[in-house]
Amino acid sequence: MIVPRSRLLLWVALVVLPFSLLAAVEPSAAAVSFVFMGGLAVLVLADALGAGRGLAGIELHLPEVVRMSRNRDAKVEMRIRNERQQPQMLRLALALPGEIQLERAEIDAQLPGASEWSRLEWVCRPARRGRYQVSESYVEGSSPLGFWGMRRRLPTPSEFRVYPNLLTERKNLAALFLNRGMFGLHARRQVGKGRDFEKLREYVPGDGYDEIHWKATAKRGRPITKVFQIERTQEVYVIIDSSRLSARIQPMARAGMAAGTIGDVAGETTVLERFITAALVLGLAAEQQGDLFGLLTFSDRVGTFVRARNGSAHYSACRDALYTLQPGLVTPDCDELCSFIRLRMRRRALLVVLTSLDDPLLAASFAANVDLICRQHLILVNMITPPGVAPLFTSPDVGSTDDLFRHLGGHLLWQKLRELEKVLKRRGVQFSLLGNERLSAQLVSQYLNVKQRQLL
Repeated sequence: MIVPRSRLLLWVALVVLPFSLLAAVEPSAAAVSFVFMGGLAVLVLADALGAGRGLAGIELHLPEVVRMSRNRDAKVEMRIRNERQQPQMLRLALALPGEIQLERAEIDAQLPGASEWSRLEWVCRPARRGRYQVSESYVEGSSPLGFWGMRRRLPTPSEFRVYPNLLTERKNLAALFLNRGMFGLHARRQVGKGRDFEKLREYVPGDGYDEIHWKATAKRGRPITKVFQIERTQEVYVIIDSSRLSARIQPMARAGMAAGTIGDVAGETTVLERFITAALVLGLAAEQQGDLFGLLTFSDRVGTFVRARNGSAHYSACRDALYTLQPGLVTPDCDELCSFIRLRMRRRALLVVLTSLDDPLLAASFAANVDLICRQHLILVNMITPPGVAPLFTSPDVGSTDDLFRHLGGHLLWQKLRELEKVLKRRGVQFSLLGNERLSAQLVSQYLNVKQRQLL
């Protein structure tokens, strides 16, 4: 595609307009005027014919995979190949989807001479988590005389991966990992003595009879005591509900928290977005504690299943399994979920379930099917507290009859959830209502409490 440039408009204004007026005012000067205007037209036409050579040998290259975090600035490096190695001015533009905002829509790049490769950086900020394909970019070069600009679309196949933003959550959890008392946590001694056998040692007065290794005692002829250690490689699974219930919008009251994804406005995010962020933060905590971390997503059927392992490569695999997850307009199937866990997870593990049980039918179905797995695994069911759900008379902002009925409705829902908590507790399942902004911190607090008390 060829387009006129400002230099062409300038010369038209300097040559065509004055000589046109001259020919109109002075007929005898018409021949001279036509000569000058014709000469300009010939130059412009010749320049247009040579404009196609301006982009000859120009290639654009983007990285095959670009990784970035949602609502954080990222730099994308573009490599430009100038095969002819001639100095040239180019105007470049990226064909990015609307979910990724560029700091500058266009960039002018001066290619130096005697150099085949050049580099430039694009600063962009993604607003939505997911995977995006970028197939082409736009480039504009100048004709030899600068009257025309030649525009082309060049292939730049690249995959942009936008991950959840964990920066804010990790900052909030720094004090928690250091046991400095944030969110009500304090350093306390380890409960119990562990269950994993470590070694044998000589008997020390005060050792219990249940700690004596009788076979080693009989073999050596003197008392030998067994020494145990705290379990270090336990399995922790986060189970995420990606059904229609997770598509609901949750307000973010804390200043500086990241906005959400689907249909976001400032200060709002989806329930699923909070679940994914909390799951990845809990994975970091499990990695730090030396445990094995795994993932399971479900809706009307079981989706992604990542068996528990550790290591940075495994954490990257978990992150890749979650960053494209979107809520589906379906009802979760608890029967399918519990049957899958019973068949595929043989070893006892800590199951952290992130779902919403304010639907009475779903709550009844979950309570009935959890019997399949509650005796084998330690299950923590967590739900974000819905807006307005609280005991009656806990909020002083009641100014009208509508406020009274709204608080009464929140109290009734809170009471139903309390009854569900008692039903699950009789089955050995812990049910908790967690705050939206403090979801990640409270999940990690639950996990560390399980580790300290050796409940698993």
